[in-house]
Order: sequence, then C-alpha cells, then structure tokens
Amino acid sequence: MVFKRREKRSLLKRAADFIYPKGGWSRAFHYLRHRVRRLPDSPHRISRGIFAGVFTAFTPFYGAHFLLAALVARAVKGNVWAALAGTFFGNPLTYLPIGVVSLKVGHFILGSRPHGDVEASLIEKFTSAAHDLWRNFFALFTDADAHWENLSRFFDEVFLPYLVGGILPGIVAGLACYYLSLPVVSAYQKHRAARLRKKFLARRAAAAEGKPTKKT
Repeated sequence: MVFKRREKRSLLKRAADFIYPKGGWSRAFHYLRHRVRRLPDSPHRISRGIFAGVFTAFTPFYGAHFLLAALVARAVKGNVWAALAGTFFGNPLTYLPIGVVSLKVGHFILGSRPHGDVEASLIEKFTSAAHDLWRNFFALFTDADAHWENLSRFFDEVFLPYLVGGILPGIVAGLACYYLSLPVVSAYQKHRAARLRKKFLARRAAAAEGKPTKKT
C-alpha cells in the first residue's frame, strides 16, 4: 500500500506518541487546526462540529469519545470530522483539570461532598475501578470471586458527579470554541476561495493568449 508505514510502531511507541505526539502538542494542534479549516463544509457546520467534540471531551466516556462526538455532531447538525478533531481538546495534558472541574461542579449540583483531595481521589478511584474490572474479567473464567466495591464507589463518587458536572463546563468550553473557530474558518475559506479563483483566472488568461501555464 502507498500510505502504509514502512516500519510498524511498537505498542510502547504508540502509547508514547499518544501522550506526547512527535513534534509536540503544539505541532499536533496546528496540524489539526489546518485540517479542520480545509474541510469542505460551511463554517457554521464545522464550528458546530468543533463544539460537539469539545463538549464530548468533558464526559467520562473515555474510549468512546469519537463515537459520542459523532452522535452529538449529528444532533446539532455539525460536521462529524470536525467533531472528531474537537475531541482532542481532551488529551493527557487536559484530562486531569477537566476531570477536577467536572467533579467539583457535579458534587455541587448533586449536593454531595468529595472524599479527600479531588485530584488524588480521581486518579486513585479510576485505578481501583480498573483493578476491579480486570479482576472480575478473570473471575469469569476462574473460581475467583468478583468484587464490586471499588466499581460501586467509583460510580457514586466519580462517574455520576463527573457525568452531571461535565455538562455545564462542556457547554461553556464548546461554545467558546464555536465562537472562536467560526470567524477563523470563515476567513480562511474566503481567502482560499479568492486565491483559487485568482489562479483559475490567471490560467484562463494565459490559455487564451497561448502562453504555457505554470504548474503549482
């Protein structure tokens, strides 16, 4: 295949690239911004897609953000590809602050109180829940007993407050990105359309005069 990698990346390399992409997060951000601006769709649909992706980043459905972003984009009549790009608002550098804000807002809305330090509690409860899931998976094939204590605590103290509390900051962040991206995408598309029209007119004029056109 033409676009196939010559050397396959190891699992460790892929994990490292996810945490810190080659060239840094700044380069990855500029690449995504460039790709989003070139999407063949209206600025409003692209910006609504970005809103959907950013909003999804504030939900606790890790591993399903792409699918959820696509569904939200459909619901708000946004561009699905822009929504997928917008989910990168949530990344290893922002997941912790997003989780902390969502948890604090969620506990406030639900009238509950977080147990201990929110940052440390968030990491510890995610780890404990993952441990229970892993252990219960093996319990399906062995005589070991399944344990649900950590999963139950995770749902009550993390997942539910996170789910409820992520809605408001997700909407705020999504709207901010919507209004910031709309004029940028619109200006870029107008500039690109004018540039392409200028090239087209120049080629047509050169063809009419019988001059060779310069390939770009």
